[in-house]
Amino acid sequence: MFAKTTLDNGIRVVSREMADHRSVSLGIWVENGSRHESAPQNGISHFIEHLLFKGTERRTAAQIAEQMDAVGGVLNAFTSKEQTCYYAKVLDEDLPLAIDLLSDIFLHSQFDAEEIERERSVILQEISQAEDTPDDYVHDLFSVDFFKDHPIARPICGRQETVNSFQRADFVDFFKTRYRPRRVVVSAAGNFRHDDLVREMAARLGSVGDSDPSLATAALEGERTPEMASGVFPHSKDLEQVHLCLGMAGVAQSDPRRYPAYVLNTLLGGGMSSRLFQEIREKRGKAYSVYSFSSAYKDVGYLGVYAGTSVESAEEVVDLVVKELKKMAGGEITDQELTRTRGQLVGSMMLGLESTDSWMSHIARNEIYYGKAVTTEEICQRIRAVTRDDVVQLADSLFHPDAMTLTLLGDFKDGFKISSLNSTH
Repeated sequence: MFAKTTLDNGIRVVSREMADHRSVSLGIWVENGSRHESAPQNGISHFIEHLLFKGTERRTAAQIAEQMDAVGGVLNAFTSKEQTCYYAKVLDEDLPLAIDLLSDIFLHSQFDAEEIERERSVILQEISQAEDTPDDYVHDLFSVDFFKDHPIARPICGRQETVNSFQRADFVDFFKTRYRPRRVVVSAAGNFRHDDLVREMAARLGSVGDSDPSLATAALEGERTPEMASGVFPHSKDLEQVHLCLGMAGVAQSDPRRYPAYVLNTLLGGGMSSRLFQEIREKRGKAYSVYSFSSAYKDVGYLGVYAGTSVESAEEVVDLVVKELKKMAGGEITDQELTRTRGQLVGSMMLGLESTDSWMSHIARNEIYYGKAVTTEEICQRIRAVTRDDVVQLADSLFHPDAMTLTLLGDFKDGFKISSLNSTH
């Protein structure tokens, strides 16, 4: 069902055959993201992701869109801190078109000067839109506050000054340096044959050479394990609410404690039955939106809490969050809570893997972070094996008020004293 083949040039092809589906999802993943950029390059990976859809030697940007629309398929991409993915989802009979389109944009994009200028304007609008969405923007600010001056802290879209500075040569040079075969994973899931896919990808991508040039300074800087900050970081913006993120060091992607971490995050703020939702929204009515979140990278991770509340209630909300953290670290977790949370995790994971696109992403990330397939049976078994002691021990190791980062975004002009929050840290 799962298969892996490595082409002669180092490109890895991983797949899951799903004969009972009519669709196929195909992705080309590159182990390159915003953490591999220098400060002046911030946003270039995301910009390149946009440009690869703007015309090749064989197709205009309009033709790329029209050919996928003509078969009812999806063609898209995304950039994260550590990867960029270009993907398509089509009916099984249209897989040859998906392969042709993805390999064409991946190998033969033109980086046309006029398209660059048009897309520059689009990305600047995207940055402005993000900054106008405070419940999203506060997460970007938290990342900057938490990871200090490390490249992983910077926003994926970049900043206006960096996006405005990029020239065509910058894109071409960065692409040649970072888009190397040994950083590429082709992932597919759906109704197809693995051997046929390997044959097609070898014919199209197998001749791409990997001269393995010396990594750019930015890449070397990005490989350094980031240091994490602590303290209170207010950011002033004219808003009705205060949006806050309170976070701390978590676990990395391959950390063996990741299964207790999944349970801990879900128990804390992963749904309507979670501790934070019940205590802060349902019992006290102090926030409409409150949840916990976690991000894990190859070498570090963090666990955090988001809440949107009034200026007057911000300090109380932070106090309530810290109290819940202390309760969990002190062992106040019931068997009923633990059983419910493990069931929630298993159920949501299995429901999330009912589509070919979710499987395509799942096996690609497994290859990137673990170098192997991780079965759903193993994941479910590991989640169900998490004990109360596992969760309490992890909580106790992570929840230290003096090692937390609090990022606040709001209007603090009316006498709101940030210093009053220092007592919680």
